[in-house]
Amino acid sequence: MGLIRVQNVTKQFGGQVVLRDVSVEFSTGHVVGLVGPNGAGKTTLFKLITGQLAPDLGTVTLSKGLEVGYLPQEPEVAEGQTLHDEVLSVFADVLALEQKLQGISERMAAQPAGPALDELMQQYDRTTARFEAAGGYTYEQRLGEILGGLGFSQADYKLPMAALSGGQKCRAALAKLLLQESQFLLLDEPTNHLDIDAVRWLEKFLAGHHGGAVIVSHDRYLLDRLAERIVEVEGGRLRSFPGNYTNYVQTKAVRQLTQDRQFVNDRAFIQKEREFIAKHMGKQRTAEAKGRLKRLERRLAAGEFTLERTSQREKIKIRFGEADRQVTAGKDVLSVRGLSKAYGEKRLFTDLSLTVPAGSRLGITGPNGTGKTTLLKIVLGQVRADAGEFDLDVKASVGYYAQEATELDPNRTVVQEILTVRQEWLESHARSYAARFLFRGEDPFKRVSQLSGGEQSRVRLMKIILANPNVLILDEPTNHLDIASREVLEEALLEFPGTIIAVSHDRYFLDRICDHLLVMRSNEHALYDGNYSYYIRQVEAERESAAMAAGAEKRPKAAKGGKTPRGGGQDAAAAVEKPQRTRFHKLRLEELEQLIIDLETRLMELHERFGEPELYHDATGVSELREEFDAV
Repeated sequence: MGLIRVQNVTKQFGGQVVLRDVSVEFSTGHVVGLVGPNGAGKTTLFKLITGQLAPDLGTVTLSKGLEVGYLPQEPEVAEGQTLHDEVLSVFADVLALEQKLQGISERMAAQPAGPALDELMQQYDRTTARFEAAGGYTYEQRLGEILGGLGFSQADYKLPMAALSGGQKCRAALAKLLLQESQFLLLDEPTNHLDIDAVRWLEKFLAGHHGGAVIVSHDRYLLDRLAERIVEVEGGRLRSFPGNYTNYVQTKAVRQLTQDRQFVNDRAFIQKEREFIAKHMGKQRTAEAKGRLKRLERRLAAGEFTLERTSQREKIKIRFGEADRQVTAGKDVLSVRGLSKAYGEKRLFTDLSLTVPAGSRLGITGPNGTGKTTLLKIVLGQVRADAGEFDLDVKASVGYYAQEATELDPNRTVVQEILTVRQEWLESHARSYAARFLFRGEDPFKRVSQLSGGEQSRVRLMKIILANPNVLILDEPTNHLDIASREVLEEALLEFPGTIIAVSHDRYFLDRICDHLLVMRSNEHALYDGNYSYYIRQVEAERESAAMAAGAEKRPKAAKGGKTPRGGGQDAAAAVEKPQRTRFHKLRLEELEQLIIDLETRLMELHERFGEPELYHDATGVSELREEFDAV
């Protein structure tokens, strides 16, 4: 069993302690989720394990020979090759064996029969065995499976790496890591830049991984499905929780409640003891007071008391106002009939129809490029449909959260963005409101261009809430938000009294928020009366039914009985014992000589075939060729 052991490690940067005297173990065969707020030290822990950073105190040890594969959040990839060749570089050793095989084959083709040829054939057999053991006959298939699973098409293979987007480069780096088949994986936000199908594929791939893995991810659904243990990084400390993410949340809440209760009880006990000691010290009960003081100091030194409350990390405060529900009550907020849209030859959707009743929560999901954002823009009047029509309730007050923060002015400050919605507010009111979203000190006066993606998301949410809409149209609202902020947003949306239409790849979000789900794929779509988990159950039930039907059609037919040959006894025995004549028995001498010439010619042809490069990708072809060569 491979083991990674972190013992009493401390790491600081510029006087700021990121990890303080932490210890943890990770072993192969187990998947661990690593969670915590941004900047808590999760990536630092990974870099300590890989040796990119050295601990200030403590030790990090790995089992001898343990292969560790690491995917950073922003991986570096070479840009001088095509996508296919860059990912193929993982198989450098296999490709070298392939070249060696080709060289041996060429020498075999030129070598006449004799001991030298026999030696070359033995060398070819040994190299072939190594080539096959290294996956030489399957590496192209594996490469195709993983690139396809991560959302690349065959047409993408020839794209130069320099032409790929940042997200595509990250997926290429992930493909290389998975093809390396390391015993232990360290994955830092592996689902970034993946659409919902690619995330599901990665989840299944990791579920079948026989080694170990530690995964940093904001994808709670992934952590629920894969993680057997959750390690929390916060305040420079590591805390371990058994089970998946949902169990971690529940267990942590119980631990915090227990610790806080114990803190109250212990504080009351210590105060009572100190009051007794102060009251009776130097008086009639001095001996008893001294005894209590000694016991109290001993217990304090031993750490028997809970002296601190649990640290509660401050969260953003999201609360939607009381939207005017009466204007949409009992109506369909949105009605779509026969919508179609294409860009050139790429058809996004055809004849799409649906209704969204007031107060409902519609989730929209599917692979990238299937028209989800385009559908929202059609409904908002920003894009024209090719065919069909829709009605959006004229009394609907829409709050729109786009994927890109185009509505923010990069030169405005946070306060100025707030005042564009509430022009009647004073600057002090805007600062106070910004503080609810963790913009404190000088943060409210930062320009939008200085903010991180997560901070910009908080500004956009502020503006939507201040507009007091009764319909929310959200396009990937959880992007750039950490887990804690996502959960706060979800709680606010659950209390929102109006209608929600949300595009998302966040499966946990879709489960919590949505009561209907529109799944969009390439020029097809389906509407489900439930959340994401309901959709998955329906799909799996359909596949199971289809598999059972296919199995029923392929039941083997009853084998027909064969005829028993006649004859037996001594005649049969004589027939068995009678020497059989070869096919050469009746040939004349001239015919035999011609046959020898033909066979020698065939041997030369087989020699030449051993030098064909395409043969190295066909294990069956190599075996059949060798059998034919031996037979001749």
